[in-house]
Amino acid sequence: MDKIKNIFIEGPITTSFIAESIQHHSHKTNIGAHSIFLGQVRADTIDKKKVIAIEYTSYQEMALEKMHSIRESIFEKYALTCMHVYHSLGSIKSGQICLFIFTSSAHRKDAIDACNELVERIKAELPVWGKEIFDDESHQWKTNQ
Repeated sequence: MDKIKNIFIEGPITTSFIAESIQHHSHKTNIGAHSIFLGQVRADTIDKKKVIAIEYTSYQEMALEKMHSIRESIFEKYALTCMHVYHSLGSIKSGQICLFIFTSSAHRKDAIDACNELVERIKAELPVWGKEIFDDESHQWKTNQ
């Protein structure tokens, strides 16, 4: 069994981190496709109040065990060479990246399908909560659509 990987990053996921992650794969010549999903905090307007940030919290030990299980099942289902998942914790401002999923395979279909399934399963199964912070300093707990 593979070691449980920490997917959590304190604060927003930077574009330089994303670029470096992609660059690290340029020497892997068996890869023919990468699929990337970037989740960004939206400045939604809810009841005439604008979301200025989302504060992410998690039950980390449980989340990492669940992510490990999801990871194993995705590797069993798709012919992937690599899979990377990073999720922000803490306060992430609207416009900033909070989720980065990166799958690689020899062919695009597996990379794309695995990436899509990962996004859906992470949103549905991981114990990660987002508190939407409004421009009037009030807040509400986010519900996934």
